[in-house]
Amino acid sequence: MKHIKWGVLSTSKFGINHIIPAIGRSRTGTVQAIASRNTQHAAATAERLHIPKSYGSYEELLTDETIDAIYNPLPNHLHVPWTIKALEAGKHVLCEKPIALSRTEAERLLQKSLEFPHLKVMEAFMYRFHPQWIQVRSLVQNGAIGKVSSIQSVFTYFNDDPANIRNSAAMGGGGLMDIGCYCISLSRFLYGEEPESVTGQLEIEPSLGVDWKASGILTFGEKTATFTCSTRLQNYQNVVVFGKEGLIEMDRPFNPPPNQPAYIHLTKNGQRETIEIPAVDQYQQQVDLFGQAIIDTTAVPTPLHDAVANMAVIDAMFISDKERRTVLL
Repeated sequence: MKHIKWGVLSTSKFGINHIIPAIGRSRTGTVQAIASRNTQHAAATAERLHIPKSYGSYEELLTDETIDAIYNPLPNHLHVPWTIKALEAGKHVLCEKPIALSRTEAERLLQKSLEFPHLKVMEAFMYRFHPQWIQVRSLVQNGAIGKVSSIQSVFTYFNDDPANIRNSAAMGGGGLMDIGCYCISLSRFLYGEEPESVTGQLEIEPSLGVDWKASGILTFGEKTATFTCSTRLQNYQNVVVFGKEGLIEMDRPFNPPPNQPAYIHLTKNGQRETIEIPAVDQYQQQVDLFGQAIIDTTAVPTPLHDAVANMAVIDAMFISDKERRTVLL
């Protein structure tokens, strides 16, 4: 079996805390190089994390012919530009979400990727690889709660640091881009189809120019998905799926601890049953499945057209709020 040699663009905290350890534990690859815009910082990080190589620029890393795949956790506005540069350098790419700043930009990446059919590109929506989501989707598809008619989700945390990239409008910050994208994605994932209309309302932080709260209504024929996300509220996350014969609740739908079980609550006929899902590292699951697609030369689990479709809904949310109308897709 081929062993994938990974290179990481940037010394982001998220990459260091989640993806680099996941690659280290994976069956399919190891981190061989890391890059930063600061040579000394790159070298210090590589030494601390036992990464063989470090580079003082992203360009240098991409010219390393021993690297097979790139992990791109750069700020949102750099996702597409550097993913394209990585493709042009002959590297596979796992890119953090959201894949782009708009549907147009995501489509540009999709079209560019078609020039490199031998290379894999995937948006890193890690939640989809946790067994709890595979179980919930199976319950929905198998009619465990009857015909599903509504999905409600909430994802909030508190971050008012103006220096944080999530609060930078120029870098594609704001709650909708950072965490609202999950609420949109999960609705499309569970329904297995695209929404017909989108209604959105955003609250903008005037001094920063980014949304601190966003609420949306997506329609899928007679079915709906509603959500609220925020970067200025108490940490909280929850998903409830309503069917005509019951409901499913998820306590930690997006980032359950890798060393703790996840729990799904199934209510039917007035009886509430708790289903325990064994602890798993969803980041490692993501890395291994992406890596296996590279090794087997098969399609990635989440193709780029899914990322384009998610960006289309995010675009519609912004338009709906600005023009105070429901947007038809």
